[in-house]
Amino acid sequence: DLIEESIFFHRRDLFTNLDLVFFDTTSIYFEGHGGESIGQRGFSKDHRPDLAQMVVGAVLDDKGQPICCEMWPGNTADVKSLLPIVERLKTRFKIARICIVADRGMISANTITQLESKDSPVPYILGARMRKVKQIRDRVLSQPGRYQQVRPESSDRNKPAPLKVKQVEIDGSRYIVCVNTRQQRKDAADRETIVSALTKQLKKGPKSLVGNKGYRKYLKIEKNSTSIDKDRIKYEARFDGKWVLQTNTDLSADQVALKY
Repeated sequence: DLIEESIFFHRRDLFTNLDLVFFDTTSIYFEGHGGESIGQRGFSKDHRPDLAQMVVGAVLDDKGQPICCEMWPGNTADVKSLLPIVERLKTRFKIARICIVADRGMISANTITQLESKDSPVPYILGARMRKVKQIRDRVLSQPGRYQQVRPESSDRNKPAPLKVKQVEIDGSRYIVCVNTRQQRKDAADRETIVSALTKQLKKGPKSLVGNKGYRKYLKIEKNSTSIDKDRIKYEARFDGKWVLQTNTDLSADQVALKY
């Protein structure tokens, strides 16, 4: 810690700040002796569940310079590492204001509850689980309203992806529904290809389909028959090209999407 802090303050000048930092975790496993204090068995990203491991979190600034790293026992989930990192960054590097931007892998319901604490709320922009969270799946995505165009679609693939956004507020929570129209068409085309192939495969009998996950999703298997599940096709189409953000900031919907 002392070395990391010394290097940070040594490099700092009048204009140095941590407006934006990137944080991610990985795991490192132990072979032979070692790791008795921090080594634990957990989800192994290296596919070595037979070995003890540790979790390492690295923090970089927006120029790619490493700021610090943290270590946890190997059975620590990503969702449990985010808030401790935030508090440590604020204390160690004298950060006055902070906004957490994180994908859904870093977030749990408990994390959101802590971020929205009445005593010390923390601004956040979080990726949401569209399919698994009932309120988002059934209410947010079904909410009517016009989309605002943020970035138009272009034939130049080197330009940023097209983006449209729509704000939805439900039960005191603020959501931003985002759509990439190019990805939306691709998702629909990919599904159409699967269903078309599935239609042909059905003629060969259901046994040829059960082992294929891509096919199985769109199958309706009843006692004496197998058919294409049209309701599932309609359900999946709701998610084409979309992602949902949850935020408690006062940023405009387009700014929330762009910063994420």
